[in-house]
Amino acid sequence: MIFHKLTIKQVTKVTSQAVEILFEITENLQTDFAYAAGQYLTLRATINGNEVRRAYSLSSAPHEKNLKVVIKAVEKGVFSNYAMTLRAGDQLEVAPPDGLFIHKKGDGPQNYLMIAAGSGITPITSIIKDVLTQEPDSKVALIYGNQSVAQTIYYEQFNDLKDQYADRFFLKYCFSREERDEALFGRVSKSNLNFFLKQVVGDLAFAKAYLCGPEEMIAMATDNLIEKEVVTKEQIHFELFTAKENDMEITEDSHLTELTVILDDEEHKLTVKRSDNLLDVMLKNDIEAPYSCQGGICSSCICQIQEGTAQMAKNAILTDKEVASGFSLACQAYATSAKLVLNFDEV
Repeated sequence: MIFHKLTIKQVTKVTSQAVEILFEITENLQTDFAYAAGQYLTLRATINGNEVRRAYSLSSAPHEKNLKVVIKAVEKGVFSNYAMTLRAGDQLEVAPPDGLFIHKKGDGPQNYLMIAAGSGITPITSIIKDVLTQEPDSKVALIYGNQSVAQTIYYEQFNDLKDQYADRFFLKYCFSREERDEALFGRVSKSNLNFFLKQVVGDLAFAKAYLCGPEEMIAMATDNLIEKEVVTKEQIHFELFTAKENDMEITEDSHLTELTVILDDEEHKLTVKRSDNLLDVMLKNDIEAPYSCQGGICSSCICQIQEGTAQMAKNAILTDKEVASGFSLACQAYATSAKLVLNFDEV
């Protein structure tokens, strides 16, 4: 993963707990930082002597000049709290855009359903702006959940878009800790989603649905949309912004694996415990495998298992077909065979 030093052009507080960071992209890096709506940037910084990387979705749209990400402060979050101190003129190391949660324009006018909660709105924002500006005959319906207006990222921006595209953009907020006349009370629940589909959206037929937010919301919405035949499973695209803790039990034992890592046309050989996380092992041994979130919710660390077997603690990215073809997320992988060969060059 190649990083470039980018200068921060502007830092804007979008809620009391979140900031929008706007990066200035010089002419020589325009091609490297071209992206599709829905992708993310990997940011890298040295904090208290340790290298820390985090992935943040782009909230800007591809037709816009500058790149924007929103970073929300998390309790005890090393990178997010560091980001709260950044100012215009500071520099950050940034890798070019990546990610599989992307919007692809269809043939002719289409309608899109968007379901988001909290900071999960950021890639959805990019997709919505892309559709509204680049697909003049397509329509977008968004249900967006937060605790309150004050904690709603881009609240004013979405209201402006609703006014500007009144016949093409259908919007409903959900607030779990504040009652407002223009919003539904509670989370993005099954009942609120059904109300939105019936009372706000009506008979609009959707070509795709984009979901981003907590795992529980995505699971509920997916099941509900399929059950009500709003869209098929294949038409649903999602990205997790939070995930459950790993439920795989890793037991310390004496079982070892001979690990071979193929990266940038080089082979690295290690002996590892089967209780060791494979990405952690690589990084500790100075093997610069690509990674971003380290939580199994982005796609930076995808590799292919060429020999042997490995088990993922969780997987919210790869399809069953991709797993069957030998693809794995290194940040979630644990060896389960005596020999294991991981290839990052064939992905």
